[in-house]
Amino acid sequence: MTPEECKARLRRRGICVIIPTYNNCRTVADVVRGAQTYCQDVIVVDDGSTDGTNEILSHIEGIQIVTYKDNRGKGYALKRGFRHATLCGHSYAITMDADGQHYATDIPTFLRANIDHPGALIVGNRHLEGVDRNRSSSFANKFSNFWFAVQTLQRLPDTQTGYRLYPLKKISRLGLALLTHRYEAELELLVFAAWHGTKLVSTDVDVYYPPRNERVSHFRPAYDFARISLLNTILCVLAVVYALPLAIARLTLTIVRSIYSLLFFTFFSTIVLTPIVWLRFRIGGATEAKRTWLHNLIYRASRFIMIRHGIPGVKLSVENADESLFYKPHIVICNHQSHLDLMCLLILSPRIVFLTNDWVWNNPLYGVLIRNAEYYPASRGLSTITPDLNSLADRGYSTCIFPEGTRSADCHVLRFHRGAFHVAEELGLDILPIFIYGPGKVLPKHCRYLRRWPIHIEVGQVISRDELNAIGTPMEQATALRRRYKEWYERAQDRIEQDV
Repeated sequence: MTPEECKARLRRRGICVIIPTYNNCRTVADVVRGAQTYCQDVIVVDDGSTDGTNEILSHIEGIQIVTYKDNRGKGYALKRGFRHATLCGHSYAITMDADGQHYATDIPTFLRANIDHPGALIVGNRHLEGVDRNRSSSFANKFSNFWFAVQTLQRLPDTQTGYRLYPLKKISRLGLALLTHRYEAELELLVFAAWHGTKLVSTDVDVYYPPRNERVSHFRPAYDFARISLLNTILCVLAVVYALPLAIARLTLTIVRSIYSLLFFTFFSTIVLTPIVWLRFRIGGATEAKRTWLHNLIYRASRFIMIRHGIPGVKLSVENADESLFYKPHIVICNHQSHLDLMCLLILSPRIVFLTNDWVWNNPLYGVLIRNAEYYPASRGLSTITPDLNSLADRGYSTCIFPEGTRSADCHVLRFHRGAFHVAEELGLDILPIFIYGPGKVLPKHCRYLRRWPIHIEVGQVISRDELNAIGTPMEQATALRRRYKEWYERAQDRIEQDV
């Protein structure tokens, strides 16, 4: 990733860099300019410097400076920086120390970690092997790591680093009511974030320690160790009386939410819909009127579950969902993330049918609905079911095919197979691309409970036969459309993940 690509992606994801500084006049300019190489939005918090730092910063263009008269400590400086970044509309902040120990070249590392773990607090893990450190610094890191594990039941290899990426919305929900405003505030931020369910992720970063005679350190071993010990004592007590009950309540809520959603869906499909459909199709057989009735029933039921009732903890948004697009039959293609994908697409129109997996087609809970709605298992082979799809198209139905063929475990767009494009060519149909984001976060592959995450559905522009023929063969069409979906996913990811 080039510096310019990094700058553009950081801005799209709402990520800034915050650099707190106190009397770092020899290094702060290089640190700030290094950060500007990779990030367009750099905020420097001058924590009451008295060595001319403020004058040096005033000569650096393109940065925002937060300054105040008296030295209040790093925790207070971070709090002021977070508040300023939030007011400027940023969603995440990468924090760097101003003493030169952090390399700006690691900013893309934090960006990649943020893309892979949106909403998480990313903590740099410094390579400290062979670094000339004093004993107090080494002991402080081990001491901090141990007590962090005791207080949160989580392990991080480096809890003392200041090189981190903070999710500002989650940090602001804590109220930033820090017990301390000094050096140990960074440990406190980690502990409170872990207690409130923020995911913590460690990522490797490089570190530079200058020769001892050039280092600027404001750490006071006896005084600061006493403060850290007092803080850890308070946090250990809070871990028992506050964090443990909070964790139990959160786990209970997650279980209840998942069980409720599962039971509601099971009851609705098994107890309500399936018997009605089975009985109606048993009496007098299947007719076109009954098929139309069933498709409208599934459509209304899906909209009731996904929109009117909703999935607890899930915000659903739909873009360009013009039902008139489905008045004409198409081959619909969509990226595939989760079992929830069908429910997401069924809310768009009653005139969509699907190619499904065998286990869906034979499902004991809703297989009756699937089979009578004329969904077909892809295992039969496209050459076998193409005549059936042609009959559906003649009756005005669009067929949805997932060109990836399987659900993506990490939600990224997998390789597209040519089958959907071959069917479109055989039937002489245009392609309607639909993009979904979020179902794979709400119900990931191999996961059995629902998570809180937004779902976004976006209907694209119809791709005509002439446009498809201009691209080339079905295989070339698959490659070209996958490229479009990857760009589509990236844009949606950057936009939506600012608010998670």
